Amino acid sequence: MSALPSAFAPSAEADYASPAVRQLRDDLALALRAAAHHDLSEGVCNHFSVLLPGAQDRYLINPRGLHWSEIGADDIVLIDVRGNVLAGRHRVEPTALFIHGAVHRITGHAVVLHCHMPYATALTLTADRALDPTLSQNAMRFMDRIAIDGHYNGLALDDAEGERIAHAMAGKDVAFLANHGVIVAGASIAHAYDDLYYLERACLHQVIAQSTGRPLAPVDARLAAKVAAQVQSEREQSDLFFDALRRMLPAPASAFAPLTAGRHRG
Repeated sequence: MSALPSAFAPSAEADYASPAVRQLRDDLALALRAAAHHDLSEGVCNHFSVLLPGAQDRYLINPRGLHWSEIGADDIVLIDVRGNVLAGRHRVEPTALFIHGAVHRITGHAVVLHCHMPYATALTLTADRALDPTLSQNAMRFMDRIAIDGHYNGLALDDAEGERIAHAMAGKDVAFLANHGVIVAGASIAHAYDDLYYLERACLHQVIAQSTGRPLAPVDARLAAKVAAQVQSEREQSDLFFDALRRMLPAPASAFAPLTAGRHRG
């Protein structure tokens, strides 16, 4: 497995430069900048990825060493599920290969967003490990969508770690990773980012409510399921939100040179 750029096959370079993949790179970079804007990112760690159209073995991902606020479409890297860099000018951080490769391969989700956003991560440190989807309206959209991987085992530096996370997600598109962070998956970058944003909002509301020390007031699970179905049946708001983010957070004007091992440490 290699996370370093090498000599690229012409077909990979052509795919990377195609209009459809250029749009995916632009959208993925926008989602990363939005996450930085919304305080969902952490240093230069964590990753967002999206499968290439029609391919289950190649995906786009953010590079190692760039802050999410500075990432543009040309900073996104194309890799395969074995971690080989197929196109792009940057390196990829190893933990991304194990988590994202396994989740794409095993679950089939096109988009995988993984981060350590503060309020959601705080809930992974509790005995319940996750959000209660019967509390706030924002939480209800996640009813019957949440998986919990309760087996933290250190940094994700081997295939077994990513595969365990992926198998825990069976049939779900949101995962709370014990003592670690969250994964939100989906079919489109816009919809997955919308879910990520509102997941953190829901977790914030729960943490604040719990901090009052007062008894919580959940709704009936059937009502929460109704709200989840309502949200999932009409996603125009998600698309409009992403369009608004595009207007708010234009791509960086400058181009970043490849980052070498001597300049950055993982």
